Amino acid sequence: MSPSRDGIGLNALSTMVGDDLARTAHPPAPWLTPRTGPDGRHAYDVLVVGAGQSGLATAFGLMRSGVTNILVLDRARAGSEGPWTTYARMHTLRSPKEFTGPDLGVPSLTYQSWHEARFGRTSWQALGLIPKALWAEYLVWFREVTALPVCNDVEVTAIGPADGGLLAVKTISQGSSETRYARKVVLATGQEGMGRWASIPALDDLPAHLKATTADPIDFTSLAGRTVAVVGAGASAFDNAATALEAGATVHLLCRRAVPQTVQPYRWLTFTGFLRHLSELDDAWRWRFMATILGMREGFPQATYDRCAGHAGFRLHEGAPVLAARQTGDRVALHTPNGSLTVDFVIAATGIAMDFSARPELRHLAHNIATWSDRYTPPEGEANAHAASFPYLADDYALTERIAGATPWIRNIHLFGIASTMSFGPSGASINAMTTAVPKLVAGITRGFFRADIEGHWAAFQAYDVPQAILRTPSGTGTALATLGGDTTVRAGQARFTDRIDRSQEP
Repeated sequence: MSPSRDGIGLNALSTMVGDDLARTAHPPAPWLTPRTGPDGRHAYDVLVVGAGQSGLATAFGLMRSGVTNILVLDRARAGSEGPWTTYARMHTLRSPKEFTGPDLGVPSLTYQSWHEARFGRTSWQALGLIPKALWAEYLVWFREVTALPVCNDVEVTAIGPADGGLLAVKTISQGSSETRYARKVVLATGQEGMGRWASIPALDDLPAHLKATTADPIDFTSLAGRTVAVVGAGASAFDNAATALEAGATVHLLCRRAVPQTVQPYRWLTFTGFLRHLSELDDAWRWRFMATILGMREGFPQATYDRCAGHAGFRLHEGAPVLAARQTGDRVALHTPNGSLTVDFVIAATGIAMDFSARPELRHLAHNIATWSDRYTPPEGEANAHAASFPYLADDYALTERIAGATPWIRNIHLFGIASTMSFGPSGASINAMTTAVPKLVAGITRGFFRADIEGHWAAFQAYDVPQAILRTPSGTGTALATLGGDTTVRAGQARFTDRIDRSQEP
């Protein structure tokens, strides 16, 4: 029976976590040889870019696999990593509370254990969905209790090759630049990790003060008494619409489809077979599933819709893509197939555009990152330009080259974000996939290290001569023996010889 976590407090739970990690730390042997950068300074085995939930889970998985020479970098200040305190405008997570995530199977590290320790089991049982503010607090605790090495306020500005098979990672922090070296880099950079927040061409010419994307810092209080258009009908569109409504705005939500997407495909695919093995299928099957799912977009739950529908100032326009937009004084006129409307502000909730060159850390290698369009041509009727723009990843989440041999070092850059979706299904940005995706990523990284160092491991194996037993001779002196089959190599001082052991004399 597992120990109770009912209201024990976080200090007691942290002690329990330490005990659980110590009991399951197998194998404990260090196995990676320290490296030195071209500047003579220490080089890391892995640099993880991004300290949100995916970056923390990746770092924890690496540490559990004996890859401890790592560092996690994040441009945000401590506690503000990821979307939870910035552009995530929902009240709760959309994942069911039972889904586990960064804990990677350690019961005392689950959100449920944290919640019960802090608020009690009765509170957990009464909980519907996890409040986003509590999830953010849980992630801060998770980082602290697992002692992950994280540096905040550090922005990665470039990644390139360095001598000795290393990667040079250029960073800037508080105006000071620095280059760190690592054997591998994991990009856990979230939703826009391989591109930028998208809008639609019709909105391009509008001045900045009249529009925003869902990821922009929006002063919703300034929208009180004004009319707002939200372009899009996914979950984040409704979140932003609700936030504007709650601030006192009138909101028109413009859905290009005849009927908004209400089915959530990510609920269907949350089973072991899909999450663990989709990436092992051939390209045709991976494309068929993921291009279809991306085309459906992410459905919104009932509570998200109700949060909007409860306001008298909410209007949902179906079959209303924005065909044109123009500034009219200090307002915006939007034209749709169903007519026109004039608003004070426009929020584009139209997702992510893959645009590798938009990321400063990838700008100089963006031209040679292979996409799905470079590797796969779908059959007639299955074309999807958005899906085709996603990076085509190797089986260890590594970037692959468009032109082989031009940038071979990018095989040591591993992507664990929303852009991993086409190759691996939900992974780097999904709580529901974390328990299968992180071990797959970590196994790919450790496999790469082992293969790259195989000659060193062979040499270490050949030199290994630690005896496991001491056999006593009739004179009472000890002789170290190492056995292999029926032969025994005897080491007495510097003398070495082989002899046959009579097994019948063994006790």
